[in-house]
Amino acid sequence: MKNAKINFLYLSEPDMIKAGVGDMVSCVDAMEEMFKLLKIGDFRMGGPNGNSHGVMVTFPENSKFPNMPKDGPDRRFMAMPAYLGGKFDMAGVKWYGSNVDNKEKGLPRSILMLTLNDKDTGAPVAHMSANILSAYRTGAVPGVGIKYFSKEDSKVVGIIGPGVMSKTALAATIAVRPGIEMVKIKGRSAKSIDGFVEYINVEYPQIKDIRIVDTAEEAVRDSDIVHIATSSTTGDINDYPYISEDWIKKGAILCCPAAARFDDDFILNRARNVTDNIKLYQAWEEEMEFPAYSSIPIPAVHCMDLIKEGKMTSDQVDDLGDVLTGKIPVHRNKDEIIIYSIGGMPVEDVAWGTIVYHNAIEKGIGVKLNLWNVPELA
Repeated sequence: MKNAKINFLYLSEPDMIKAGVGDMVSCVDAMEEMFKLLKIGDFRMGGPNGNSHGVMVTFPENSKFPNMPKDGPDRRFMAMPAYLGGKFDMAGVKWYGSNVDNKEKGLPRSILMLTLNDKDTGAPVAHMSANILSAYRTGAVPGVGIKYFSKEDSKVVGIIGPGVMSKTALAATIAVRPGIEMVKIKGRSAKSIDGFVEYINVEYPQIKDIRIVDTAEEAVRDSDIVHIATSSTTGDINDYPYISEDWIKKGAILCCPAAARFDDDFILNRARNVTDNIKLYQAWEEEMEFPAYSSIPIPAVHCMDLIKEGKMTSDQVDDLGDVLTGKIPVHRNKDEIIIYSIGGMPVEDVAWGTIVYHNAIEKGIGVKLNLWNVPELA
């Protein structure tokens, strides 16, 4: 009988840090390579279209079962499976539970784990803490867009929503645009603002000009790069953070990994709309009840709704992968304003997780665990 023994590597959060999960320069490079693989089709995600964000378990507002969780803000479980080819050549799934009430227990809103699997046998090769991994790949995705679309002499960054997403997005921004001199911060609470200021002071002491602003308009005006990453209830699009065209500097890029709202006239006639993976937004349009933007508050989802209504054409939305592979130009017009929608995909977790896993193997980091020596039911 052939050797059927299976061991896999367990990586705790401290292990992940030792293995370089916080190396933003490498993470941006990994995301860029991942986008190129997406464009040529060397990947698979869930759903019948192979581009689904994942499958979600949600809960009812009320249940006859007393132990069943009840619906609430960000209360869900989600599995995000993917395969990514190229140099990664790995399958995996990110699994997480999310609940806003976690903060009262001193826990993050979402608690994430990533399992990497052998592409042929399905055997686990690694099981790793994924909160920091997910945060860094989330920040690195806008970093790729900023690398290509923002002006090389960008100096000013606007932050709307100074949370974890914006911290790693700022890290990616500085990784690709090291000449940043000013950061403007619009937040809801003194705690989040103070935490963001402290983060900048510790991680990027070269940035001396940090300004706390009272409005989104102040954060956007004169900024070369804007990150909009606020938590927002879905359902009523009028509750989404609104950005007026009049506030936006010519040639700016606005990174939107969360809720954001712009005037339709601007979207249809003057903005350049760019997605991280247009097929992801097409999948959401298929999966969600129309209008999908009421459930998924990212601007490109609204573009899909407009296309469905016949108000917009598909060639008015560009895909980042087409830029990276040279199919379309980096810039279509001088001083164009970029609305860059970022949806989040499990191929990103598999890409960065695979690199961190190989780093851990090379450095002897982690704990080897045994699944079995001989499978009992083979």
